[in-house]
Amino acid sequence: MTFYTCFDNKGSVIARCQTEEEIAVLRRMGRPIAEVKAMKSEEAVVCSLTGSPSDYNEEF
Repeated sequence: MTFYTCFDNKGSVIARCQTEEEIAVLRRMGRPIAEVKAMKSEEAVVCSLTGSPSDYNEEF
């Protein structure tokens, strides 16, 4: 499974998403997503062990 990290135009992490659909929802909500990167396998393991990446997205 691929997880994604969303960044604003300053390079700060603003969300972690599990699907591209979640990224699209955040964009429609007005989140300033400037860049999306697929997480490395070792980073994604942390997300899967600690819960859903959508747990980081309080607006959902």
